[in-house]
Amino acid sequence: MRLPLAIAVPLVLVASACSDPEPPGTPEAQPSASSGASSPTATSAPTPSSTPTPDPEPRRPRLGPSDVDLDTALDAVGVLAGEIGPRPGHTRAYFRAADYVERQLTDFGWTVARQRFPTPAGSFDGQPVAAGPSVNLIATRGDVRDGEPYVVVGAHLDTVPLSPGAEDNASGVATMLAIAEAAAGRRTRLPVVLVAFGSEEPRGPSDDDHHYGSRAYVASLSGAQRRSLEAMVSLDRVGVGGVVPVGTPAEPNALTDELQAVAEKIGVPTQIDPFQRSSDHWSFVRDGLPGARLGSTPYAGYHSPGDTPSVIDPSQLERTARLVAGWLR
Repeated sequence: MRLPLAIAVPLVLVASACSDPEPPGTPEAQPSASSGASSPTATSAPTPSSTPTPDPEPRRPRLGPSDVDLDTALDAVGVLAGEIGPRPGHTRAYFRAADYVERQLTDFGWTVARQRFPTPAGSFDGQPVAAGPSVNLIATRGDVRDGEPYVVVGAHLDTVPLSPGAEDNASGVATMLAIAEAAAGRRTRLPVVLVAFGSEEPRGPSDDDHHYGSRAYVASLSGAQRRSLEAMVSLDRVGVGGVVPVGTPAEPNALTDELQAVAEKIGVPTQIDPFQRSSDHWSFVRDGLPGARLGSTPYAGYHSPGDTPSVIDPSQLERTARLVAGWLR
């Protein structure tokens, strides 16, 4: 592709560490040509250098299920749901959460771009929700190339009003951050793009009244980027239960079969969740791109003030993170 996937989008991208959604980022500085070069002269041939050729850098180890750090995920749940709390996609709390996630990704060695998009007004459970801009955070390691296969792992960062959103969906973002930390210095079978999506939660009853961030992301992809996308996996509500649901918008397919085969190999129990469309993977599948969801076990605090860090089962977070790492391996 002409630019790294995180940058090659027609929507406005805002530079790293921007806590205010309004001002756009400045363009990157262009490399300048040297002005001090002189013309070669026909004198004696250069003397061969005596400096030895440096040894090539050792090959990075391959990512594996045991490389994820559960504490990274648990810390993120504590910050997002315990300290920041409710964060609908257009609010100051959401942008505070986005700042936190961006800092984490950058500290782990990823390059992050912000993709701005509008979110319309609506309502949730009878409560009005205001319109406003939101952002996706798109993270890459510099290895995505035009025309070459890659995968996307995403998780929505926003919540419904009044819910701290520990399970829905600090759990998914936290798992993604654990993957980001583990994969930063390790090889994966394909380049990986990580996306924290804004404004996933519903603002009305129809299929077009939610998933605003992932729909904006999919709409921004070029034809070459669409053709090169091997798969997208959404991490959404992955911290409750003892079995990892593998969701598909229709019947089981090659991607869900692949995820289940990896899970079986590393000892993670899974179950197929067919006709699952209530997460960001649906934005990809409805547009003809391969996608699946991990997560969605029912729990008492769903979309309520009771969705606090105490509902999270660390073992389930770890199971999901190990599965994703094994799949990316």
